[in-house]
Amino acid sequence: MDSIKRVGWIDGITKPRASYSNFTKAGDFVFIAGQVGIDPDTGEIPIEFSKQMRIIFENIRKILESEGGSFGNIVKTTAFLSDSSYHEEYDVIYRSYFQHGFPSRSTVQSGLMHPKFKIEIEAIAYIP
Repeated sequence: MDSIKRVGWIDGITKPRASYSNFTKAGDFVFIAGQVGIDPDTGEIPIEFSKQMRIIFENIRKILESEGGSFGNIVKTTAFLSDSSYHEEYDVIYRSYFQHGFPSRSTVQSGLMHPKFKIEIEAIAYIP
């Protein structure tokens, strides 16, 4: 178990409100827990889908950078959309974060844990 590192929180992202780690590093893999659009400064959940998604990707960026990685290290993402009508906007914003090819991806319409959440994204990165 010495090669497994569980990190509950890093500066600049929203602290978990439940019993999970924001990410777990196992060897060269980083497993990022589902991130949601809670503003880390205010604790508010923006109404706009795009603002929630940008907060999520900023959280993911900060987690990756804390381990010496970037979006180029992501090998898989899973996104949970509260409504399939967000898919087109999601795809446009998603594309803007990946400049060197896209990771494997799953996108699912799902009920989320808070009625204001419109999206949640988890990711797996390989950072040798």
